[in-house]
Formats: sequence, C-alpha cells, structure tokens
Amino acid sequence: MDVLIHFFVGLHIIGIAALLGGFLTQMKAMGQGTARFVPGMLHGAFTMLATGVILVGLNEANGHHVNTIKIGVKLALLIVILGLVYVKRDEEKVEKGAFGLVGLLTMVNIFIAVLWT
Repeated sequence: MDVLIHFFVGLHIIGIAALLGGFLTQMKAMGQGTARFVPGMLHGAFTMLATGVILVGLNEANGHHVNTIKIGVKLALLIVILGLVYVKRDEEKVEKGAFGLVGLLTMVNIFIAVLWT
C-alpha cells in the first residue's frame, strides 16, 4: 500500500509542477498584459484534484491519520484555482489579477502541504 501511496504522491507533484510551471512560463507575458492559462495548467490542476482525493482515500484505508482541516483548506484553494483556470482557459488574455491569484494560490497550497504538519 505504501508503494501505491508514494506513486500517487509523485503524480500529485507532477500536477503541481504542471500548474506552477505553466504560471511561471507566463510571468513575462503577465507583465506585458498578454498572459493566458495554458492547457497544462488546467491538466495539472485536475491531476492535483484527482490524485489528492485518491491519496486521502488510500491513507484512510491504510489507517493513517488524515488532517481533514488541512485537506479541506487545500481543496478549497484548489477549487478556486480550477474555477479560474477552467472559466478563463479559452481567453486570449487573462487579467493580471486573476492570473496572479492563480499563481499565489498555487504557492500557498504548496506551502500549506509542506509546512502544516
């Protein structure tokens, strides 16, 4: 079971990398006002959601303690991220505020995962 959990943690990290990487590659365009949500960002966010739900289930099934408040906060942030990216995915230009918010919430989500123990 631990191997399966570690496998999904790896996939979860790949999702985070896709979302944050898409944001970071568009930062120069954000400064120019031409940033857009690339498909990899949407796929990364959906990967984070799916693997996060699977990880909670696997950890519960394995008898590990799951901090439901932490998971709830992370899920709420991810839903906001997904909503913004999904709704504005086809726009040629995304407002700096919305684009920056996605990057900020992604980084907050990462720091919650790492620092909230």
